[in-house]
Amino acid sequence: MRYIIAAIGLFFLMHSFCSCIPVRIAPSIGDYKLVKGKKFKRSLSRRQIFIFNDPKPSNHFYDYVNTKFQLDGENVYDDVPFVIDGGQYFFAFYEVEISDKTLNLVPGLTNAIANKLIKSEDEEKHFNGQELIRKENWYIAMEVYSDTEKDCLNANSLSREVVLKYLSTLKKEYLATHNYNEVIFKN
Repeated sequence: MRYIIAAIGLFFLMHSFCSCIPVRIAPSIGDYKLVKGKKFKRSLSRRQIFIFNDPKPSNHFYDYVNTKFQLDGENVYDDVPFVIDGGQYFFAFYEVEISDKTLNLVPGLTNAIANKLIKSEDEEKHFNGQELIRKENWYIAMEVYSDTEKDCLNANSLSREVVLKYLSTLKKEYLATHNYNEVIFKN
């Protein structure tokens, strides 16, 4: 009986102290973030990237861009043209997923303790590892370039401020719009 009480006490103690250990935590972005693409995610380019959280389901930004810029499904991810003060610019965007990962030790340890208590031979089979819990976080990453500048978001770019203002407005419009056909009439 003492072993059962000790096991239950140990279970609650372990559960309160080490039930989930974070392995990787996705970045939290307030309004937006400017960072070199490779620093945020290796698969992105080396250019400066405008990044923001995307709370909407997958492909909604694609649908928004396709509708707003009337692209008819052509070059929606790359070379999307836009004009600021008579200057021609292009942007490319990426939907990026970074997961939070936590290691949950309690299920494996609980099985091991229970198998010890009932003197089961299967303890090695049940405690074969820990449970990895994932939570997806989605981001939109945008890079901007023109015929005269390779990276319009670079700190030395002459058009950086107007491009940032445009991207910020675009982000706000995307997050506020539910029916993307509405953006056609706003243009």
